[in-house]
Amino acid sequence: MAALTVRVTGVARLGRQVPRTVTAVFVQERDKSTAVSSLRRGRGGRSSFSGIVATVFGASGFVGRYVVNKLGKIGSQVIVPYRGDPYDVERLRVSGDIGQVLFFPYDLRDDETIRKAMQHSNVVINLVGRDWETKNFKFNDVNNEGARRIARLARESGVERLIHFSALNASPTPQEIYIKGGSQFLKTKYDGELAVKEEFPDATIFRPADIYGSEDRFLRYYANMWRRGGGHTMPLWKKGDCTVKMPVFVSDVAEGVIQAIQDPDSVGKTYEAVGPHSYYLSDLVDYFYKTMRYRHFTRTVMFPWFRMKVWFMSYAPSRPVFTIEKLEREHITDHVTEEPTLEDLGVKLTRLEHQAPWELKPFRQFAYYDDKLGEFETPTPPPIVA
Repeated sequence: MAALTVRVTGVARLGRQVPRTVTAVFVQERDKSTAVSSLRRGRGGRSSFSGIVATVFGASGFVGRYVVNKLGKIGSQVIVPYRGDPYDVERLRVSGDIGQVLFFPYDLRDDETIRKAMQHSNVVINLVGRDWETKNFKFNDVNNEGARRIARLARESGVERLIHFSALNASPTPQEIYIKGGSQFLKTKYDGELAVKEEFPDATIFRPADIYGSEDRFLRYYANMWRRGGGHTMPLWKKGDCTVKMPVFVSDVAEGVIQAIQDPDSVGKTYEAVGPHSYYLSDLVDYFYKTMRYRHFTRTVMFPWFRMKVWFMSYAPSRPVFTIEKLEREHITDHVTEEPTLEDLGVKLTRLEHQAPWELKPFRQFAYYDDKLGEFETPTPPPIVA
């Protein structure tokens, strides 16, 4: 039986004794015969119930929307903790059947709201991450301390499965390119992995590479006019010839999460969510701009004035298009270890050239022109790096 641990701290007054703080620990057994997760029914579709009651932290993010949609399609009940405007997550309601997608306001620094959000769940998925620092949340506050808090409360609440998202290349000593000491994002993601393993040893960890898809931060990042150096030029570190990337399709990552939840052998394992092939960054960028039908496009080295532009945008008061942290991470080569990948979970990976043209179609030059079938040559896919 799963155990629910509740810590109660109060002041005890016994006669005339000096007031003292007493910490009591109560263990409550969950009766699985009456738990919602035990009431499985149906054939596994949207209007069935899979037995999965999942709390998805970070559901309003890019990957979170796909994970919630996948959970809803197999008939799961999903609790979506949110902060800020509830209308940001309201559109996720249609991902599941009527009454199966629920919303709950929370604060990443408040134990009580986090505990309430997962008190009836048997699965917790942590997709919360911080790509840039703000005055309220630093990298360590979200990627490390926030991950530790969710893992600890999940264990105390008797949650059966915890899925935590880290990052590929997470390391205590990441490669240094522009930032002295390396990326703080990758450092704190590595610390977050250790914290989750310490608090919840059976957690399943995903280390995704650059994820692409609709409304992503990979394809659209390079298509953005602010990322270019002006006109049809793209400044890259060493022109992108020394960086190897393994981008992965967002739907494949979401499918990997579903497979991991349903696979008991995935307990306690770490999966590297990478695409089926490796590419040089230079070849990827060339392919993207050929797909967007840029006739005259060149890659350049990283000029000092462009780095000054990046530093300026890093401290912009609104949400930055890109920062020096992002510039640092985009030029770090993806390194794959001997950890299992999405293919070990039975996911059939999508090739980049099968999806990227569709995602980049809104960014084509002269998009208003209605071309004839076969008028423009289909770009050759980028060469694969062994």
